[in-house]
Amino acid sequence: MEDPAAPGAGNPPTNGNGNGGGKGKPAAPKGREAFRSQRRESEGSVDCPTLEFEYGDADGHAAELSELYSYTENPEFTTNRRCFEEDFKTQVQGEEWLELEEDAQKAYVMGLLDRLEVVSRERRLKVARAVLYLAQGTFGECDSEVDVLHWSRYNCFLLYQMGTFSAFLELLHMEIDNSQACSSALRKPAISIADSTELRVLLSVLYLMVENIRLERETDSCGWRTARETFRTELSFSTHNQEPFALLLFSMVTKFCSGLAPHFPIKKVLLLLWKVVMFTLGGFEHLQALKVQKRAELGLPPLAEDSIQVVKSMRAASPPSYTLDLGESQLAPPPSKLRGRRGSRRQLLTKQDSLDIYNERDLFKTEEPATEEEEEPASDGERTLDGELDLLEQDPLVPPPPSQAPLSAERVAFPKGLPWAPKVRQKDIEHFLEMSRNKFIGFTLGQDTDTLVGLPRPIHESVKTLKQHKYVSIADVQIKNEEELEKCPMSLGEEVVPETPCEILYQGMLYSLPQYMIALLKILLAAAPTSKAKTDSINILADVLPEEMPITVLQSMKLGIDVNRHKEIIVKSISALLLLLLKHFKLNHIYQFEYVSQHLVFANCIPLILKFFNQNILSYITAKNGISVLDYPCCTIQDLPELTTESLEAGDNNQFCWRNLFSCINLLRLLNKLTKWKHSRTMMLVVFKSAPILKRALKVKQAMLQLYVLKLLKIQTKYLGRQWRKSNMKTMSAIYQKVRHRMNDDWAYGNDIDARPWDFQAEECTLRANIEAFNSRRYDRPQDSEFSPVDNCLQSVLGQRLDLPEDFHYSYELWLEREVFSQPICWEELLQNH
Repeated sequence: MEDPAAPGAGNPPTNGNGNGGGKGKPAAPKGREAFRSQRRESEGSVDCPTLEFEYGDADGHAAELSELYSYTENPEFTTNRRCFEEDFKTQVQGEEWLELEEDAQKAYVMGLLDRLEVVSRERRLKVARAVLYLAQGTFGECDSEVDVLHWSRYNCFLLYQMGTFSAFLELLHMEIDNSQACSSALRKPAISIADSTELRVLLSVLYLMVENIRLERETDSCGWRTARETFRTELSFSTHNQEPFALLLFSMVTKFCSGLAPHFPIKKVLLLLWKVVMFTLGGFEHLQALKVQKRAELGLPPLAEDSIQVVKSMRAASPPSYTLDLGESQLAPPPSKLRGRRGSRRQLLTKQDSLDIYNERDLFKTEEPATEEEEEPASDGERTLDGELDLLEQDPLVPPPPSQAPLSAERVAFPKGLPWAPKVRQKDIEHFLEMSRNKFIGFTLGQDTDTLVGLPRPIHESVKTLKQHKYVSIADVQIKNEEELEKCPMSLGEEVVPETPCEILYQGMLYSLPQYMIALLKILLAAAPTSKAKTDSINILADVLPEEMPITVLQSMKLGIDVNRHKEIIVKSISALLLLLLKHFKLNHIYQFEYVSQHLVFANCIPLILKFFNQNILSYITAKNGISVLDYPCCTIQDLPELTTESLEAGDNNQFCWRNLFSCINLLRLLNKLTKWKHSRTMMLVVFKSAPILKRALKVKQAMLQLYVLKLLKIQTKYLGRQWRKSNMKTMSAIYQKVRHRMNDDWAYGNDIDARPWDFQAEECTLRANIEAFNSRRYDRPQDSEFSPVDNCLQSVLGQRLDLPEDFHYSYELWLEREVFSQPICWEELLQNH
């Protein structure tokens, strides 16, 4: 059913006299002029200023800490303080925490950890709250927000050095395995913040320790630097037969999504998981340094530029024009009349000549019908994610209210020259020579790119230019090495794989990786603002809803802001986590990256991200879902004001929301990584009609976001048809100016697209076979036995000495009890079977 209120859904626009301006009666010129004027005013109202945004690993330190807490949790700050002061008075007389010497502080923390080991859950929670108050910066003794953040960091280093992290990790294991809490939550009709109290306290302490210790400052002492490296190692590697900490958090995510533990505070789990991965594997700058180092180890030439610095120096472009509804196509003359007009050829040439001037003018706008992609939102190609991802339920795009301000013609001055060095792949050179040899000689020489006999001089020059810009990636080397290892397993021997944190994490995630990816995408779907509430979707609001629902309008407004903020933080953490995982796995080994990517694609990540962007992105980025006086650490220093409409609306004065812009860029980068060089996935973008969705995102004047939107438009331009390219020449011009050039890439033409057969299913199947061969060769140890002789003698097999791991004695008794003593043995059946 079409929405009768939707643009173009059966309600043709009327002209100035009230008559329909549809196909039956052409609108009068006066009506057309009025429509043009109204559209110009509408476009002027959606224009936004250039956003001064600096992309990085995370937001500012205070902002990252404040996002840990929901506004519903604010009364618990007072509870934590009271628990600490009650305990502190019994241990230390007449002094405050900040007045104690370091040795006395350490002694008190040791006493707190001793008091954690009690049977009573209530007493244990009080001690845990006292520890949390220390990690929060003992704000009761501070005078400013700077002091709170300083003492929070100081106390977190002190807590770590006294062994607090290990103690709280054991308590976290206990709470995860607490079947009573899980069954209680499953029986409740509505879960609230009270059901996750213990877990929230434990996760808050762990998060504050990770975030404060992860942060590097030049003033840090040598002891703190050593503690940071020790902590990173402890989080990265398994100790005492325990899995790395990130895997424990992944298991919490899957348990939550499976419905077995609906009371888990999922926002805190995701934030902690993201920060642990960033801390152990490294952020974006560390990734760049690792890439430079790895290219040097493989003997590849250094990178031509630092991509982060290039993007920072880019300027945002003015967005192209947008067709806000179908009125334009109905008021404009039909194409047949355009062809017969005198002067239309001259106007077309004028338009082509004007492409060099990148401004707001569009000389041919009113005489071209709107393209099909612009007229309607994506409406076909439905996909599902575990029965609940209805990705193309799209609301009609309602134009913004007209503004009185006229549209200003703004010219954008771009720096001379292109921002990126061109790149050429080895395949491109081979393909160029194959075509040239077929044309001039009549036969080919396979992959030979050196023999140029018989080819004319211009071809020699072309090959020389192509080779000058040839780029060999780390992935190309890894794929070639993998092919050789598969071909010659005996002669090349076993591959030596360095035990890096990234490699250990991949090994731990390998067998449960599909479940991890599906769980993350389920939560992302539930948190997306475009998702409609469904009864069967997972409840991600358990750790934000209060025990007693609001009874006044102001309380409802506060809760609404809190819920929206909660969802935004979840989107931010998942998008950053997935992007970090993909980038690190791609650097570690290309097939690890492809394995994660393929499972994301199979779980409908591509249409999910497109669904996310099928909203008013400008409104999402400028949303003010925050109450500054309730943010940590401000709320711990100042007396909370009375709840009024003014206090709720008194937010920051920033022109955009940092976390929402960060999330949008992350999701666009994610989409680029999934579709780059994959024709089958590029066709998914085309099938889901992503071009108008992505083009609307260009309204946001931020260079990095625009760059990744233009990259996504570039890879599908050749599939969108000549009419789309003709109607979107300003977007094509922006692609030329901002996106890296690939020589011999006919992205702007696509003349032979219809004649080129693509077997998309075979492409994914071939990739999957390569991934499975890689995982089997490297990680399935039993299959290696086919290359070794088999010993069938019972005495020699039982008499072999085995090298046991160092931590074997930690779990040996537990293994005996579980696998030997507790297993009944029926000797009669054994005798009968043999």
